[in-house]
Amino acid sequence: MPPVSTLLRDQSTLVFDGDCGFCTSAVRWLERTLPAPPHSRPYQLADLGELGLAPQEAADMVWLVATDRRGSLHQYGGYLAVSMLLRHQPSLAWRFLGVLLDTTPFSLVADAAYRIVARVRYLLPGGTPACRVDREG
Repeated sequence: MPPVSTLLRDQSTLVFDGDCGFCTSAVRWLERTLPAPPHSRPYQLADLGELGLAPQEAADMVWLVATDRRGSLHQYGGYLAVSMLLRHQPSLAWRFLGVLLDTTPFSLVADAAYRIVARVRYLLPGGTPACRVDREG
């Protein structure tokens, strides 16, 4: 069986907002920093139907879409995408951080922080008005 990092790289896709400079910069940083980054794809260029995502879901948050050995699709959005991405790194330190992000009370903080950053990403360095996600209701 191939190492977990190889499985993650070969069978998962990180879907992000390619029109958002902040999001694109964050994904590029992950690609440079993590030992085993997954494939990344702006949602604007991805086959969302194949990934099991609706356009609004993809616009609202980052997604890690992974296929297991049986061919089943698993989608993790927001802070869970980051957590799962870290959990599948070859380094114990990255894996520990990924588990920590999904453990209460850290998961509550991670979820809140992710939602705040996603909501105001157009104000962050690299962000542009195109990054703004207008939410109804």
